[in-house]
Amino acid sequence: RGGGAAGAPGLADGGSRRCGLAAGRSYSGGGAYPSVSLSCPLPGVPKAVFAAAEGREQFETRVTVLENGLRVASQKKFGQFCTVGLLINSGSRHEAKYLSGISHFLEKLAFSSTAQFGSKDEILLTLEKHGGICDCQASRDTIMYAVSADAKGLDTVVNLLADVALQPRFSDEEIEMTRMAIRFELEDLNMRPDPEPLLTEMIHAAAYRDNTVGLNRFCPVENTDKIDREVLHSYLRNYYTPDRMVLAGVGIEHEQLVECARKHLLGVEPVWGSGQSKDVDRSVAQYTGGIIKVEKDMSDVSLGPTPIPELTHIMIGLESCSFLEEDFIPFAVLNMMMGGGGSFSAGGPGKGMFTRLYLNVLNRHHWMYNATSYHHSYEDTGLLCIHASADPKQVREMVEIITREFILMAGAVGEVELERAKTQLKSMLMMNLESRPVIFEDVGRQVLATNTRKLPHELCALIGQVKSTDIKRVVTKMLHKKPAVAALGDLTDLPTYEHIQAALSSKDGRLPRKYRLFR
Repeated sequence: RGGGAAGAPGLADGGSRRCGLAAGRSYSGGGAYPSVSLSCPLPGVPKAVFAAAEGREQFETRVTVLENGLRVASQKKFGQFCTVGLLINSGSRHEAKYLSGISHFLEKLAFSSTAQFGSKDEILLTLEKHGGICDCQASRDTIMYAVSADAKGLDTVVNLLADVALQPRFSDEEIEMTRMAIRFELEDLNMRPDPEPLLTEMIHAAAYRDNTVGLNRFCPVENTDKIDREVLHSYLRNYYTPDRMVLAGVGIEHEQLVECARKHLLGVEPVWGSGQSKDVDRSVAQYTGGIIKVEKDMSDVSLGPTPIPELTHIMIGLESCSFLEEDFIPFAVLNMMMGGGGSFSAGGPGKGMFTRLYLNVLNRHHWMYNATSYHHSYEDTGLLCIHASADPKQVREMVEIITREFILMAGAVGEVELERAKTQLKSMLMMNLESRPVIFEDVGRQVLATNTRKLPHELCALIGQVKSTDIKRVVTKMLHKKPAVAALGDLTDLPTYEHIQAALSSKDGRLPRKYRLFR
């Protein structure tokens, strides 16, 4: 028999025949050929673990609340790597009583030196041992510290996350570097050819004037020198409390994550001192509507061999609903049905070429460069917007085309276009949830807002139940609100806010006619 099987346990004469081992084969060099069958476990090799399609309970998100109020949520996912992170109910919407820009600072300062780690490099080297990467993102209502690494390094990762969130050093040098990084980012924001981030800021400021989600997400230039360690600590004392946090993990065992949370996040004294948060802003978003205009010369935004032509950008939005309401799903389907994109998009049906903003706007009006629908949703409000861009001379016409599309939303909805939008939304949801970091963010955000998680198949069932009457109902309700308008570029021909409001209140979405002797 082959030499490889000779000393292996369980491969005696009978065993070798059972596993179908061939006998007497040898290499051309004369050495014995190991006769090992792949239908038997290989000697000295660890037992393989296979992914199995087990019952639905395998997909459920488990949530445990620790004694200090911290929620620990986990989701199983087959694979060697895991994504773990802390999500905190803190963002620019909570900065009304503070200097605007604190969340922007915290995002940039994340994963810098802490009580245990002397520098950012030390943190990165620690993560490198487990093949890990880290990231921090701050939005209007949440800040998220996340790490993707080998699941074997879970204890190290949770220890690191706890240290980064609760024991940062905020050295003078780090704060100065952050000031420089923010100034550079603000300059870049005003110079980049794609004005979408700027318009999103403007439409929020117009829709929720000076409150909650209408507060600026980016740090104003004049505040960069005013924000220091004391200011950051006074904010963190109120908002970085365990009851406002979720430790979420994907690709790890729940009991293991809970154990690590107890070890590193229970009874830990933060660097700014413990104690109850006294001054938490629990304001509910107040939708005001309104207009914000920024006159700007966009003629030299992107020079070069093929410069982008000068464009004026308009965004018109109306209040939708929060992601906790039942109407959130019909709004998501409506947003998918409107779709849209740039006029240079290539591709077939999968690229959204059959959405309304392509069929009715970009395909019919060759001079429009962009028409895209966006839906922003928060725990107490939401905003459905359409962003459009065209040559400054055609601004009035462009605005009328967009107001007409808003009015047409409340009209007849074809069975085919509704089914297509629902199928696209389901496929987008399922495609996105193939990715581990996306599952992590979904688990974290849902548990932070509702203490539970709706699973993908439940969401797909809800999407499937949306009827054309639901679309009509939510749109009719939405059209009764005042619009929010953001305009950027050469605004000579921009209609007045009152005219835009009148168009959205009319039957056909047309702007009031205006007569001028001299054009």
